[in-house]
Amino acid sequence: MNFVFMLTHNDSTVPDAAKVYDSLRGTALHYVGFKDIGATPDELAVVAEKAHADGLEVMLEVVSTSRESELVSLEAARQIGVDWILGGTHADDGVRLLAGSGIKYCPFPGRIDGHPSVLLGSIAEISQDARNLSALDGVYGLDLLAYRSPDQDPIALTHEVVIASAGPVVVAGSIATSEQIRLVAAAGAWGFTIGGAIFEGRLPGAPDLAGQITEVLNITAAAEALRE
Repeated sequence: MNFVFMLTHNDSTVPDAAKVYDSLRGTALHYVGFKDIGATPDELAVVAEKAHADGLEVMLEVVSTSRESELVSLEAARQIGVDWILGGTHADDGVRLLAGSGIKYCPFPGRIDGHPSVLLGSIAEISQDARNLSALDGVYGLDLLAYRSPDQDPIALTHEVVIASAGPVVVAGSIATSEQIRLVAAAGAWGFTIGGAIFEGRLPGAPDLAGQITEVLNITAAAEALRE
């Protein structure tokens, strides 16, 4: 299981993201991410360059609410130099725009509404969408807003989407406890993201950002050991 630290709060990249990233250098992070809202592509490119210099992989999560803005973000992602794109709801356009880029593309399954994003639909509907998306050439995995579903059990949903997906499933949004991490691991997710909960000091090791990240990495390793 993999932990992706998002330089985000309230579904937006935090101010001075590059400076915040500098404060995390020296942790054992392997993945760092940001949103396509809240910072310019040039600012995000600086974060990506620093993270790549440290040996990390970089993820951009697309939370724009219109097709036009989403496509602009996908185009910008190539210039920023990210390794993964999470999210987005126009997968046919996404695979076309990203063809040949080498970026690992993981769109949202299910119906996404608003900002901050909410996941709508039944478990059966979301799982079928996951199956359909996974069948698209150019879709690497899925970005699942399991804890943003107002009507479904997030762990049952994660389990079914993992079964339906041909690639890795990243559970994103509203994870804030050690127990949630353990449950997501048990459901078979490839990984999960945390951003806002760490900036709010809600994880062990608070209030220090680096301290919380270290503790979440330890919790993740323990959850992975239990899964194995």
